[in-house]
Amino acid sequence: MNKVRWITIRKIKSFIFVVLGFISFGIGVAGVVLPVLPGGPFFLFAAFCFARSSKRVENWFKGTAFYMEYVVRIRENKGMTRKEKIRINLIADSFILFSVIYVDFLFVKIMMIVLCMIKHYYFIMKIPTITPEEAKNIRNALRNRQHTNLTS
Repeated sequence: MNKVRWITIRKIKSFIFVVLGFISFGIGVAGVVLPVLPGGPFFLFAAFCFARSSKRVENWFKGTAFYMEYVVRIRENKGMTRKEKIRINLIADSFILFSVIYVDFLFVKIMMIVLCMIKHYYFIMKIPTITPEEAKNIRNALRNRQHTNLTS
């Protein structure tokens, strides 16, 4: 009975991660098309969910161009362009500002402002800023690496 129960719980957990992964993937694709929505964080979350769901779904996601473009570049800390950094920070700041305005708890407001400052520090000091040309070269190198891995 315990073994059956464990298998059922594992299947439910896997299903939930697949669903969350595809939702995040869909929002990430929308973020590629829409200039106000950053796709990178959603692709990172999709990678996290797919890695915990099933090997087959994870392998499928790793074969997409979105994975190479957003997840690998961010994971390997290749950097972001100034435009990408500004866009992500403005969107995140608008959500934080919305929360600060509408939340009635002073402690939560203070925590949101502190987290906002930490986010800005991280984006400015820890993530390398690259030029659009460097970003293009990194993209091409990652595509070549992916093509080499697929043909090997």
